[in-house]
This record gives sequence, structure tokens and C-alpha cells, in this order.
Amino acid sequence: MTKSIALARIKVAIIEDERDIRESLAIIINGTEGFHCTGSFRSMEEALERIVTAPDVALVDIGLPGISGIEGIRLLKQRYPDLLFLVLSVYDDDERIFDALCAGACGYLLKKTPPARLLEGLREVTEGGAPMSPEVARRVIRLFREIRPPERADYHLTPHELRLLELLARGHSYKSAASELGVTAHAISFHLRSIYDKLQVHSKSEAVAKALSNRLIKPPY
Repeated sequence: MTKSIALARIKVAIIEDERDIRESLAIIINGTEGFHCTGSFRSMEEALERIVTAPDVALVDIGLPGISGIEGIRLLKQRYPDLLFLVLSVYDDDERIFDALCAGACGYLLKKTPPARLLEGLREVTEGGAPMSPEVARRVIRLFREIRPPERADYHLTPHELRLLELLARGHSYKSAASELGVTAHAISFHLRSIYDKLQVHSKSEAVAKALSNRLIKPPY
């Protein structure tokens, strides 16, 4: 019988550019029974190069140099579909939170989170939960409350616009979405303006949330 994650040590990889934070997290994880840090990386590029066997959870910062944490989550998710992601960030704005969750993050904690709560969040992720700092949870709930569908949603989005929304919901950047669609970044901007106008929203996160809540596109995972 295979030993469950709950009984085995939870293997965690850390992706964080600030050395002091990275080393402190490794000490906390390795110093706690039931947890093991399999590697700590200062950039997403380093993580993509050096992670050979996926851990259980990747603890990811968003504001990384080079490839961002959000784009990195999408890339690692493609490579390791079963890898779980928990964001640990100083950012608590709607756009980054929504983009991280769309990219594949299972939870979103702020860096001021106490160590005990962070460890609890790591375990919660492996058990199917979605840990979030209270401020983050309130923003997510408010975002979906504000973007409620009318009784009959008919926004006349073109197949191309729907495809773009699906790519954004999966965590694609404007550049990678343009590459997938075979168009220029200027064309993406044009389509986004059309989407915003049709959905009566003002940002990418609002557009994706409204498309999901209206079931115009499928959830990314």
C-alpha cells in the first residue's frame, strides 16, 4: 500500500530570489517534522533547470527576476502536472492574485504569514485545500461577487476572443498568447479592447472572471 503524503514527509521546493527569506524558509521546513526541503532556487530559470524529480509542493514567490513566478507556475505545471503550487508573496492586488490562481496556484499566502500558518498551508495544499491569507480570500470573493452574470448573458464574443480568454485563464502572458494564436502583441491589445468593451470590464482579471462565471470558457484546471 502506497504511503500517503499525510503520513510521509511533504517534499517542498522553494523558489525565492531573496537569499535571507529563501534560507529562512528552508530552515523552517527542514526543522519541522513531516517536511523536507528538496531544493531552494533563486530564480525560476534555475528551478526549471535543476528540478529533475518533482516535489509535492513548490513554494513560489511572484516577483522573481527574469521569468515571473506566475509564468513559471504555468511552465512547471506543463512539465509536472501533479506538482502543487503555493504562492508566497508580498503582493495582494487583484491582478496578480487572479493571474496566479489561473496559472495553477492552489493557494496564495502573504509573506507576513507566521511560520506555523505557512506549514499548515503547505499541508493543506497536499490534502486538497486552497489556503489563502484573509486579505487575499476577501479580494477573491469580492472579485467574483462584483462580476455576476445577468439573467441572460449574450456578449457576442468571437471564437478568436474566446480563445484568447481561455489562454489568459490558463495563465498565459500577452506575449505567449500572441505566440499561441499566431498574431502580434498589437493584435492582442486590439482584441482585449474589444473584449473589455463587450464584457463591460476594465482589466484582464475582470474579463477572465466574468467569462468563467458566465461559463463562456472552461475553467483552466
